[in-house]
Amino acid sequence: MRFAIGDTDFLLDGEPHRILSGAIHYFRVHPDLWADRIRKAKLMGLNTIETYVAWNAHAPSPGVFDLTGGLDLGRFLDLVAAEGMHAIVRPGPYICAEWTNGGLPYWLFADGTVGVRRDEPGFLAAVETYLQQLAPVLVPRQIDAGGPIVLVQVENEYGAYGSDPVYLSKLEQMHRAIGLTVPFTSVDQPMGTMLEDGSLPSLHKTGSFGSRSVARLARLREAQPTGPLMCSEFWDGWFDSWGEHHHTTSAADSAADLDDLLAAGGSVNIYMFHGGTNFGFTNGANDKGVYRPIATSYDYDAPLDEAGRPTEKFHAFRSVIERYAPVPPLPDSMRPGGSGRLASDPSGGSVASGGSVASGGSDAAVQEARPTPAADVAVRLDRVTSLRALLPALTDWSSHDVPPTFDALGAASGFVVHRTEVDLPAGGVLTVGEEVRDRAVVSVDGTVVGVLEREHHDRAIALPPVTGTLELLVEDQGRVDYGPRIGEPKGLIGGVAVDGVPLARWTASPLALDPLPESARTMLSDALATDGDVLAGPTFATGSFDLAEPDDRYLSLDGFRKGVAWVNGFCLGRYWSRGPQRTLAVPGPVLRAGRNDVVVLELHAAASRTVCLRVEPDLGHTEA
Repeated sequence: MRFAIGDTDFLLDGEPHRILSGAIHYFRVHPDLWADRIRKAKLMGLNTIETYVAWNAHAPSPGVFDLTGGLDLGRFLDLVAAEGMHAIVRPGPYICAEWTNGGLPYWLFADGTVGVRRDEPGFLAAVETYLQQLAPVLVPRQIDAGGPIVLVQVENEYGAYGSDPVYLSKLEQMHRAIGLTVPFTSVDQPMGTMLEDGSLPSLHKTGSFGSRSVARLARLREAQPTGPLMCSEFWDGWFDSWGEHHHTTSAADSAADLDDLLAAGGSVNIYMFHGGTNFGFTNGANDKGVYRPIATSYDYDAPLDEAGRPTEKFHAFRSVIERYAPVPPLPDSMRPGGSGRLASDPSGGSVASGGSVASGGSDAAVQEARPTPAADVAVRLDRVTSLRALLPALTDWSSHDVPPTFDALGAASGFVVHRTEVDLPAGGVLTVGEEVRDRAVVSVDGTVVGVLEREHHDRAIALPPVTGTLELLVEDQGRVDYGPRIGEPKGLIGGVAVDGVPLARWTASPLALDPLPESARTMLSDALATDGDVLAGPTFATGSFDLAEPDDRYLSLDGFRKGVAWVNGFCLGRYWSRGPQRTLAVPGPVLRAGRNDVVVLELHAAASRTVCLRVEPDLGHTEA
């Protein structure tokens, strides 16, 4: 088959074709759930799945490129093809996506000599290697080779960042050089000159917007006089940041804007169809004068919620789409009031009524899943181990004259512990030279004295009299993913002083938390059960629970303040009492029938030692 851009339409084997796409980021969804999410996109009436490629997830350190497990992009694309759907791939190299560092590897900028998103030799050489590593995945899966890929996007909303046609041209050439033959696109907001600044004549311009479709398409047509009109990011919701409300948008209003877009003949990629979760330490951040880390949930108020269930928006969008294209029949479980689940085979593929894995076809009947009703499970965290006691299993110390950055230590994210010995009989004022990136818990001889937060522009804290160990537990709360602060180092920037006198002779170590080392998990499980109803941090707390049958759950940490949680060794991500989200998603494939374990690292204190595996998620209050 062949896919091309015609004078007025996309062309599939020479015939006009409308793209009806939805975004699913494979790196935000447990791989055992990919098939389920893709199948549900088809049931809404979509014919295409779009995904970014998160370079830094595949390349966590120099010389490493991981395409296994949850990063098996080839398998994800094969599942798309198995549903009879097409794929749009957006390799970046920059993706934004509210993902840490916008998808760019931290180590690329560690020595300060490599440019960011520009025509700079070091940056372009690294991009070239990255694309060559992706070639064996993408090239044989193009539509003209029998695969699902119909479009590839070059860069991402570059017009909001810069205007460098030389840089874009070199990127385009690199994409072609690895063997990509499908049409290339660009995407920008139809505002000002972004569409022109972020593209080239050889890239088909598309827009990103979520409202006022008619006006946005008119501006897009000015920038792209010929060919099909496409909104490559139809924003149907928004992301959440810690300390803000849970963002939602009206299903009716979004559906009306989608109707306007399709009535004008446009193609669309719904961003997001299913948002998923920022597991581990993968969330990004914004800093437009005030630092705002992105929450763990990436629900996005999408048609398919974080739990993988259809929302009001799913049904509203489906009703719009069926006016313009055929849609498959819905199983009862996917109708309003249904469970939202599909029957699955052991490999996670959707099962048709005949019992085989559904491979596509709009008229395929789908067997309804009939799960046994589940109940919330309370878990007492009866084993407690202080962070200090567990440090030998989590650290690899090194010595430094000044506190090193995360980047210098080879730490992409998470936490770094800094220690030095001090003699301050009268106490003093500790100051960080330039900026705390992003949060530091300050302790003397194991007693917490306060917290420095980038969000509040904190740089100073009073120390009590102490002769002993000064410790700063520094957290990277998410690397900036948008704007000029992409690629900046993390840690205690500008050194540390007390009463203006620089402190030297530091030891430092990243904490090995994702995954937790086996030795640490053994120490936690072997800890003796203790009484008490509260926790004083920084400390780990562990508990066990039994399930008759694993299914998706949501970990509630009522009474806890801030930290990180794991279930069966899988890092769910960060929690924070400031919200908005009140639960952390626990994918069903992470759980098992029988005994399961929960581990929590509480940084401050908890009013309870009981957590709950809930059946329903709680994403927090909305603005309304």
